[in-house]
Amino acid sequence: MKLISKVAYAAAGLVFIGSSVFAQSLADAKKAIDAEQYQKAKSILKNLTTTQPTKDENFFYLGWVYTIQDYADSAKAVFNQGVAANPKSALNYAGLGVLAHLDKDNSGATQNFDKATSMAGKDSKPYLYIGKGYLLLNNGAKAVSAADANAAIAVLNKGLAANPKDADVNIALGDAYRSQLKSSEAYKYYSDATNINPQSALANVEIGVLWKFANNFEDAEKQFQKALSIDPNFGPAYREWAETDLRWALTDPKMASEKVKQAADQYRKYISLTDMSTESRMRYADFLIQAGDYKTLQTEAAALSASAGSNLRVYRYLGYSAYENGDYAAGLTAMNKWISQAGEKRIIPRDYLYLGRLELKSGQDSLGIQALRKAYQLDSTQTDVFVEIAKNYYAKKQYAQAGEAYKVYTEKTKAPKLQDYLNEGVSYYYAYQDDYYNTNPAIKAKADTNMLNNADSAFSKIQQRATTPIPDVTLFRARIGELRETDRNNIKGFAKPYYEAYITQVTARGVKDTEKKSLAEAYAYMGNFYQFKEKDAAKADDNFTKARDLDPTNKSVQAYFAKKGGAPAKGK
Repeated sequence: MKLISKVAYAAAGLVFIGSSVFAQSLADAKKAIDAEQYQKAKSILKNLTTTQPTKDENFFYLGWVYTIQDYADSAKAVFNQGVAANPKSALNYAGLGVLAHLDKDNSGATQNFDKATSMAGKDSKPYLYIGKGYLLLNNGAKAVSAADANAAIAVLNKGLAANPKDADVNIALGDAYRSQLKSSEAYKYYSDATNINPQSALANVEIGVLWKFANNFEDAEKQFQKALSIDPNFGPAYREWAETDLRWALTDPKMASEKVKQAADQYRKYISLTDMSTESRMRYADFLIQAGDYKTLQTEAAALSASAGSNLRVYRYLGYSAYENGDYAAGLTAMNKWISQAGEKRIIPRDYLYLGRLELKSGQDSLGIQALRKAYQLDSTQTDVFVEIAKNYYAKKQYAQAGEAYKVYTEKTKAPKLQDYLNEGVSYYYAYQDDYYNTNPAIKAKADTNMLNNADSAFSKIQQRATTPIPDVTLFRARIGELRETDRNNIKGFAKPYYEAYITQVTARGVKDTEKKSLAEAYAYMGNFYQFKEKDAAKADDNFTKARDLDPTNKSVQAYFAKKGGAPAKGK
């Protein structure tokens, strides 16, 4: 009996030791995921799925790594293996639901999430990862939608009910509230997480991120330092510190140079603490885009292209950096390869933005404009594409198309500037002028007064918004009024109030040399008005004389004085 007992205890010890090794190995994988050491995590988890093929949790965490690295097909295959290992695997059904949600398959997401929550019981982890799935950004999205944030909060609260002491659930709730700029709520849950687990480096980092977005940079740095005092090798602390320094640089010009350098240093520390995988280096590439360091990006992208294997995303970085560095042919080749081979779900609006820019620089105007419009179609905040389209048309003297593009921009952008309205007005003005003065009678006859109306409307908006009069705008409105005059023998005086205002505005502050011809133009119009409309020879003569003093080459002036024999009227 004693022998049997010894054998039994020995066996129990072996089971205990085996479980301990397994738990530790899985814990190592989770720690690697938190530290964004994804290659290390995958290596551990692939080994576990082989040595422990009945443990569905191993498959889930491997699938989760694939999910956050944007390898949806690989993730789906692994989650399905997890379900095969355990048909009641709540975690793997949660993973399948997350993939369906990211794929905008609402029915599939609901079906899998329902299965996961029905099997979860008192396990908070399925709720946690469903919530984290709602918070993942997909396909170039810049922010979590309100609907996804609310769904995350709802399911995470269920996870908290299942296990109030799960620090990770509290952190995820903080993330959900932070995504909606609800800082007080976010701080509450991050603080709860640190109370539950004072050794959570991640919770301290997330509090630092909260301070970063509040532009409280000093306190943000303190939180990152606190996280690193808990775990000196916690790479995400350095990544967030780098991104905080970059935000600091963009917010405070006096600190810009110093903080950009510090940001680069912190990011290099982050990279050194990861496994230097392609994915980590591509995240560094994303940081370089944010920092505007396209020289370094092109070097990094070139190195990645030699080792990235099947990950095509490196061609995005090659395309972006080549454009910014003026290497348009190489950039266009890279962007075409990325967009044609990556698949629609991986393409983001900014990809079409750079494709369009590269095509315009390569003389492929129609394709370039089409790509820029596609960028706006995918992301309606990208209104700046219409400025790029307008500039391209304007440079080629296609003024009507330029005016239309500027008009779309001023109507769709949140806060158009006075210069935007000026660009719109000038484009429409020149478009009408080109037709009106065309020597081809057929083209002249088609001069569209709607373009004059659009130009005048744009200039009017400037005058309504400007704090002080802008003489050039007044001059354009005067010229528009003059173009509306179709019969010199029946002058209506459309331009009169604007030319008078222009004369007042310019003479009040002193006439610049560059304004003399325009001022002469104004006086000449007034001369014609008094000559043909008011029949006031003295006032006509006075205005033409002032015009001649400013610009003797003015054709109206020359015609007037040629008719009078070159001398002003008596008494002048």
